[in-house]
Amino acid sequence: MEIIQKYFADFSETQIQQLSNLKGLYNEWNEKINVISRKDIDNFYEHHVLHSLAITTQFEFMDGMEIMDLGCGGGFPGIPLAIFFPNTQFHLVDSINKKLKVVSEVASAIGLQNLSTQHCRAEEIKNRKFDVVVSRAVAPLKDLWYWSKPLLKKGSKPNGLICLKGGDLANEIFESGCKPRIWEIEKIFETPFFKDKFLLQVPL
Repeated sequence: MEIIQKYFADFSETQIQQLSNLKGLYNEWNEKINVISRKDIDNFYEHHVLHSLAITTQFEFMDGMEIMDLGCGGGFPGIPLAIFFPNTQFHLVDSINKKLKVVSEVASAIGLQNLSTQHCRAEEIKNRKFDVVVSRAVAPLKDLWYWSKPLLKKGSKPNGLICLKGGDLANEIFESGCKPRIWEIEKIFETPFFKDKFLLQVPL
């Protein structure tokens, strides 16, 4: 938790408690269902929570906005974002149901009221639109944009696809046909883990 509080100082008591409880809950669940690698669980707050919160350094989600986490896995970035923005609605979607069970149980245990889950693929979602789609290292940008675009509302601020990615993205961005805005996370959080990790936004 120290690394989180190094970069964020304005949490309420409730938010601090929710964030503090995450590590123990994921430790418990990881013994039953492998949702986080052993290496990452030892650096849980830096590798998962702080990485997810990189989004909050550049974007503010307003009260009442609806955000979809595409391919949420064990709940990242969705759960840390739902803690950070308690009046924004987060809908976490994944094709693997056992991971969503962990998400639901963790959210319930820490009292998150602004989070829902859905077991499906993004392309199966019909008759629903979101202000923003967020995602972390799920698929190539080309695919993320293809899945996200039909689900996005026009006119939201911020809007579009916001994703966390790593490595050399030049070819991936070229193949996507998108022109994303890009931030280097190591310039936001100055630790070696964030070298070659990026925050991208593809506006609608």
